[in-house]
Amino acid sequence: MTLIINNQEVQQVLTMEDTIAALEQSYLQLAAQEAVCRPRIDIRIPISDPARNYQWGTMEGGSTAGYFAIRMKSDIVYEKEYKGVLTQEKYCVRPGLYCGLILLTSIENAEPLAFINDGYLQHMRVGADGGIGVKYLADKDAEVVGMLGAGGMARTHMEAFTRVRKIEKLQVFSPTRENRERFAHEMAAKYNIEVKVCNRPEEVYKGAHILAALTDSAVEVTDGALLEKGTHIVVVGGSGKPDGESLKRVDVYLRFGDTPAPTGHPELATDAEHIGYEARPQQGKYGDGRRDRRKHGNTLPDRRVTLADLVAGKVKGRSSPDQITYSERGNLQGTQFHAVAGKVYELAKRAGLGREIPTEWFLQDIRD
Repeated sequence: MTLIINNQEVQQVLTMEDTIAALEQSYLQLAAQEAVCRPRIDIRIPISDPARNYQWGTMEGGSTAGYFAIRMKSDIVYEKEYKGVLTQEKYCVRPGLYCGLILLTSIENAEPLAFINDGYLQHMRVGADGGIGVKYLADKDAEVVGMLGAGGMARTHMEAFTRVRKIEKLQVFSPTRENRERFAHEMAAKYNIEVKVCNRPEEVYKGAHILAALTDSAVEVTDGALLEKGTHIVVVGGSGKPDGESLKRVDVYLRFGDTPAPTGHPELATDAEHIGYEARPQQGKYGDGRRDRRKHGNTLPDRRVTLADLVAGKVKGRSSPDQITYSERGNLQGTQFHAVAGKVYELAKRAGLGREIPTEWFLQDIRD
């Protein structure tokens, strides 16, 4: 039988500890050539509304550990301005609804094992990446988080940070007062920490050991002029990287890795985070491959270390409390989903969760 696992069931079984462990293992398997993935690829097509466009996004990968997965997203994408901040928005069918699915298969007999809603898992895997970066590169005594953003990504990042460091204080800014105040109250209660609600984004930087920019902004939101010595930087959203001034100040840059080139075609290797194919390519569109998000790749090659080399002791990470550090996943989205979805499948099976449907519905006797 094939399982259908929804977001609520994923939330019941998937812990941040499991997510961090699964992702670390998948990145190391990829470096050891025991796993494989390709970069995320988006297809963008203009629609009847010139202010919006269709985007189909996929990322896929698998490993000798037993699973293959592809994540699929079907979105209408557009941008809007709110209180002076330009944000990227998306929906499926109507605003407030989204279509994101993971198909998990067995590499042993090719069986379709599960279809999994990607919403909760998506937030967990991105938050876990932030936690892995903090685990390996933030100062060992880091305890103050400065956060730009107060949504779902902010919640899972806080969960990840508290798993790898003893966090004592959070300083948070979000453009909407109600959102930042609600988030602050929630985090104070959940983690028993001091929380400062900031009325200006500049306030989150003061005394912060970890700066986390976690927004839907379509442009960069960090300010390198405000970074204090010893800060570790995590960025989700915006251009996908810190602003130029922050990058100038980074001493050590941890990029978990890069997708391998296709077998026999080394010339097709890429470190791009977003690869897009478009109908009417000269026509303006929105999406993760637009607004200079097509490729930032290895942002600081002269200061880069990889996760595999760091774990193996081949390179050093942070060497002093005053260094400014920055971590990001790289274009490894494809290797994330087989690892975390495989874990979710095992846990859901063990807990008796998920809706069973006949695997035969997906099989046929006509060779393709």
